[in-house]
Amino acid sequence: MAALQMLRFPYDQKPYSYGGDELHRAWGRLHAGDKEPFPDAAVVESVSGKGNRAAALASQLQQAWRVYHRGDFNEAIALGSKLGPLGATIANKAAAVAATYLEEDDCRAVRMLQDAAKRAGAATAALPDYPNGWYMQAFVLGRYAQRVSIVKALAEGVGGKVHKALERVIELEPGHADAHIALGLYHAEIIDKVGALAGRLTHGADAAKSVKYFEQALRLTPASAIAHMEFANGLLMLHGDRQKERAIDLYRKAAACKPADAMERLDVEQARAELE
Repeated sequence: MAALQMLRFPYDQKPYSYGGDELHRAWGRLHAGDKEPFPDAAVVESVSGKGNRAAALASQLQQAWRVYHRGDFNEAIALGSKLGPLGATIANKAAAVAATYLEEDDCRAVRMLQDAAKRAGAATAALPDYPNGWYMQAFVLGRYAQRVSIVKALAEGVGGKVHKALERVIELEPGHADAHIALGLYHAEIIDKVGALAGRLTHGADAAKSVKYFEQALRLTPASAIAHMEFANGLLMLHGDRQKERAIDLYRKAAACKPADAMERLDVEQARAELE
């Protein structure tokens, strides 16, 4: 399986290791973008209904999140995959980050994302009112589309699935900044690949909506590197060199963000690479 391919986080993990109660104390900062509730026993019981197993499952979920945040993505995929719909969020996020930033082989990356999409589908079926089940479905399908090409993914019907899932996230959690980022990208990538007219007529893509989604994400998470970087990417897709100066400013702000975990460190490094 693709998840077994060893993909090592290439930076120091110590700043992103949250032992014991440190995870709880840092949780608000770590999950400002996705609004994932801290998986204590009460939350696990209320979301999953696992009353008799809530405490044990909560402990396992917390450990899987520690593994994810420090950048041991292979281990996070393995642990999260065993822990039901709430664990699928961890596994899928780890798979999407690893496939995007660390896996150089397209075939392996695509398999990782396809496996994640299956987990996400099962999670949304089991917990239809859990926002991050829907968000991870959109996230992994979006990363899949970027790997295989946006045009190919649109022909496969991926675009509609992504948009529907993201609308469900916003319906359940209006303050989900990461979903706003993803919606901004949805509109920008379609316009970039098929044009404004075809994008609007076929997929409802709209440049003004894209910018509004990115701006809302920044209002919700002003310290987010990915919010700044994807806004910059979106502006270049929508307007090219006409928005180059604004995009560069956004990349600079992204590069100056202080990462709280391994994924954010990869985002910051990517922003720095865009400036070089």
